[in-house]
Amino acid sequence: MSYDMVAFAVSCLLILVYYLYLGRRTRLTPDSSVHALNARVRERWVDMVMSKDSMEILAVQTLRNSVMAANFMASTAVLLIIGTLNISEKIGKWTLQWHPYVLADVESSQLWQIKLGLLLLDFFIAFYCFAMAIRFFNHVGYMINLSDEASTDGSLYKRTCAYLNKAGSYYTLGIRTFFFSLPIILWFFGPYFLMLATLVLIVGLAMLDRTLS
Repeated sequence: MSYDMVAFAVSCLLILVYYLYLGRRTRLTPDSSVHALNARVRERWVDMVMSKDSMEILAVQTLRNSVMAANFMASTAVLLIIGTLNISEKIGKWTLQWHPYVLADVESSQLWQIKLGLLLLDFFIAFYCFAMAIRFFNHVGYMINLSDEASTDGSLYKRTCAYLNKAGSYYTLGIRTFFFSLPIILWFFGPYFLMLATLVLIVGLAMLDRTLS
């Protein structure tokens, strides 16, 4: 069990270091981050829709597609939660049968329950993020078709951009949470698989977070 806890701590530390590096790089060179680029693109889209006439259909269709995508991912998270709960009793038996004894200590019942709980927590967080993305996309749907003069303080455009970027951030976080479930799943096979999957995940995230030149 000590090997598993050390591997889990190292994996969490690696992910934390990567995101600290990503945040620092984004502050120094915003153009290198795909997240900063996506935020600017959303703001330009809001400006185009709110400043031009006859853009209501485009706005509704785009937001509808975003809501449908977030709804699909939220439904997927619920199915994964239900599926994990249904096979929770079998996971312990499968782990004992498949666990590579040569690489690590034999799994204890308490340990695989901890892993199972972390996996469920991961899927719950994903569901929450996608549900919040749907909420903010719906708010944007009401706000974006109003003229900026409808705002008493003249900041409707800024609030619409903030809501849309928040919806995009929640959607991205939900997708990332799905990605984080992969190392947890491989953790059932041993601590070395957890660390290997974490390294592969970080390499993949580094490629996704960098803008294409």
